[in-house]
Amino acid sequence: MSTPKRYLLLILAVIVQSAGIALVVKSLLGTSPISSLPYVLSLISPFTFGQTTFAVNMIFVAFELLMLRRDFPAIFWLQIPVTILFGFCIDFFMQLFTIVPAAYVLRLLLCLLGTSLVALGVAGQGIADVLMLAGEGAVYVFSRKARIDFGKVKVGNDLSLVVLAAIVSMLTMSTIEGIREGTLISALLTGIIARFFLHHLSRIDDHGRLYLSPHKS
Repeated sequence: MSTPKRYLLLILAVIVQSAGIALVVKSLLGTSPISSLPYVLSLISPFTFGQTTFAVNMIFVAFELLMLRRDFPAIFWLQIPVTILFGFCIDFFMQLFTIVPAAYVLRLLLCLLGTSLVALGVAGQGIADVLMLAGEGAVYVFSRKARIDFGKVKVGNDLSLVVLAAIVSMLTMSTIEGIREGTLISALLTGIIARFFLHHLSRIDDHGRLYLSPHKS
């Protein structure tokens, strides 16, 4: 799989993930854990969801810089333009998806569809094997530096963001916004669905790198 194709896959994956995030939010059943804080910040500020997503991700980039210092890989700087695209696409899909079903079952299905798209986007980024969005990248950097399992750090990071979003929401709006059953669904299913996509959409080449190769088994 050539390098240009990997970058193209990365861009497509980011677009798909942003569409999924927008669908989860539009279900009115919450949002994904990593998007919970940006979403709350967008509700209490003049900035859009995409803009607050970019801002929070830049904090993650700064964290990576502090952790890695001179070992900060040059390719990590690409997280900035990729996150700009990510934030733009989130705002685009938030404007595009205007119809919210009234029936709870349909909203639940919308949430599940959004979660599946988020997982597909995450899997696509893994198959592209170029770089991760800053939110995931910061978790990876910390897990390596602290020598703690990535999954455990990921859970801790997601939980921290949800708790922080809840605190900010309560302090500013006297209610909790953006954190509902959809947040739990996203937290529980995104990893499982992403692994399913990785298993069925990729193979490992002779150099040990993933490449896009849809298959049934």
